[in-house]
Amino acid sequence: MNLSEPFIRKPVMTAVLTLSVMLFGVMCFMRLPVNDLPAVDYPVIQVQAAYPGASPETVANAIATPLERQFMQINGLEIVTSKSTQGQASFTLQFNLDKSIDAAATDVQTAISQATGSLPVDLPSPPTFSKSNPNDQPILYISMTSDSVTLGGLYDYANTQLGQRISILPGVSRVIVFGTKSAVRIKADPSAMAARGISVDDLAAAVRNGTSMTGAGQLDGPSGSAILRPQGQIEEAEDYAKLIIAQKDGAPVYVRDVARVVNSVQDERMSMRFWARGYKVPAGTVVVGVFRQAGANAVEVARGVREVLPQIAAELPKSIRVVPVYDRSMTIVRSVLDVEETLFIAFVLVVIVIFVFLGRATDTLIPAVALPLSLLLTFIAMKLLGYSLDNLSLMALTLAIGFLVDDAIVFLENTVRRMERGERALEATINSAKEISFTILSMTISLAAVFLPLVFMSGLIGRIFREFAITIVVSIFASGVVSLTLTPLMCARLLKDRGHGSKQTWMERVVGGFEKRVLGFYSKTLDWFLRWRAISVLIWIACFAGTIFLFRVVPKEFIPPGDSGTIFGVFFGREGSSPQQMRALQDKAEEVIHGNPNVRAAFTMVGNSAFINSNMGLTFVLLNPPDQRPPIDRAAAELMGGLGSIPGTFAGLAPYPVLQIATGATTQTLGKYVFTVSGVNPDEVYAASGKLMQRLFPYVGPDKTFVSMIPDYYSNTPNLDV
Repeated sequence: MNLSEPFIRKPVMTAVLTLSVMLFGVMCFMRLPVNDLPAVDYPVIQVQAAYPGASPETVANAIATPLERQFMQINGLEIVTSKSTQGQASFTLQFNLDKSIDAAATDVQTAISQATGSLPVDLPSPPTFSKSNPNDQPILYISMTSDSVTLGGLYDYANTQLGQRISILPGVSRVIVFGTKSAVRIKADPSAMAARGISVDDLAAAVRNGTSMTGAGQLDGPSGSAILRPQGQIEEAEDYAKLIIAQKDGAPVYVRDVARVVNSVQDERMSMRFWARGYKVPAGTVVVGVFRQAGANAVEVARGVREVLPQIAAELPKSIRVVPVYDRSMTIVRSVLDVEETLFIAFVLVVIVIFVFLGRATDTLIPAVALPLSLLLTFIAMKLLGYSLDNLSLMALTLAIGFLVDDAIVFLENTVRRMERGERALEATINSAKEISFTILSMTISLAAVFLPLVFMSGLIGRIFREFAITIVVSIFASGVVSLTLTPLMCARLLKDRGHGSKQTWMERVVGGFEKRVLGFYSKTLDWFLRWRAISVLIWIACFAGTIFLFRVVPKEFIPPGDSGTIFGVFFGREGSSPQQMRALQDKAEEVIHGNPNVRAAFTMVGNSAFINSNMGLTFVLLNPPDQRPPIDRAAAELMGGLGSIPGTFAGLAPYPVLQIATGATTQTLGKYVFTVSGVNPDEVYAASGKLMQRLFPYVGPDKTFVSMIPDYYSNTPNLDV
């Protein structure tokens, strides 16, 4: 059976099919989303619960324990990680990969409902949950700063004007505002309360009753009716101050008599600052993080957000400045362009090598056309499969380029061999197809079989590399299809006669002479090694041993961090540090960061919130372009040395990776090694963790094994029993 003969005999049909593939391939290539990594759905759920004012122990016992008890009954749950801090409990639930994320969300909602009866009755709001992706990071950070608008006002503007407008854009999944909401704070005066006989419960009851929102019904009269609208919900501090708590000696006791009422924010301890070189540090800062939908084009989403920012900024007060701080799509574009450039260079090199060894431009054209056509077929398949142009899929195509021309070259060489025996081009092509069609088919299947095991790799890493493997397999099969359809037609139409009287091209003569010299040298070398077989064996053993040695000593990483131009880090004060102490530490850290000439902008945050602990500070440092600074590792080391010299603190800094592939729901962004200590008794776990840290401390330092060590538990925070 001749698989290629119909395509040789019907050139118009083959040409139409080829043009169709080219057209649809280009269209699919232009419409493929551009991302850094493949879109993978992870069955991971994040649960948050807030209990303001509660200690970590109270949060663990009153909130974490009842919820964990219900979570553990969910089918398919693999890992539960909970963290209890002051006033906040967070949970990470990782399910097995066979469980649907929607089914997991339903089970989590049911578990939370069943645990509601065991939670504190004064919990401000029920626990909330959201679907999570360990590899899902904001594609864009936007800062909103002002010297006159309050922090609460900035948060409100960011949440309503900015966040809501951005969240409706195509491809945006959610928007997170890093800040603190507006709130009225009632700061009780114990002396004034004691003098008037007012308790905290009395004060709380007065505030609660004075701000109730209830239906008041309607008033019906002889000539009409009116709906009663109670003005019970008050929002300003001065209105709260006028609430009456009780009657003492015939006179009302107002809230202002026993407390100071101010317009403030929910968390006064949190301090956020953004600085850019050439500008002063603004009085207030709020940061907005924009997440894309799974499978959406990250570059297009970021571009759409940036285009709408000027419109939103024009509607805000003039004192508010909106600036895109960090755009991850720029890094994605650079990395994808680098891979595309590598792909193009590989294509050019392959064509040059083919031309050198074939010696004729028409012969070179045949595999040179087969290569891009195979890629276009692959792009069509990628679009149908819902894949994207990312680093892994492009790396797969770069790796496959060497394979994509093999089939075409094999067919071409066999056809040329028959033509050199005197056959005409058409006859040689048809006979060659009869001889070698199944050989090409077996070559294609054999090459694809090498990468097929990656398709069935289990775990989260298997999910990520599945697109890589399928892209290679599809491109190999596409090459086989092209070699059995278009390549035979081009051989029959383009190849010139190769009889005994045919004239050689200058390239054929040059390569032929070079090939003779190489074969002569190889023949002499082979004869020598065959005479001295013992030396050959020793050289082989030395090479094998050297390979093993070099494999052991060469540094190993899952993925190199690259140079994203961004450094992420944390710094810590002692446990129990007051907000004033943490702000002072923030000032010192900013002096170090702002004084470094390699830094163009920086964001810092301290305080107790849903993101960080009360004795913890966070920094996000943006560096100058690579040609204006040293390598990112050295820049991070310089900043690390400066932060480490601040008395009473220790810090950890690391370059933010260009590609971040999480291997689990609890993967750490900061740090290459994670030690987990677990057990049933919390006291035993804390004691064992302390011993582990004591054993590791001698290895921590600028010139030692570890640069820094960051714990996530705090057992020495001062407590007062009341």
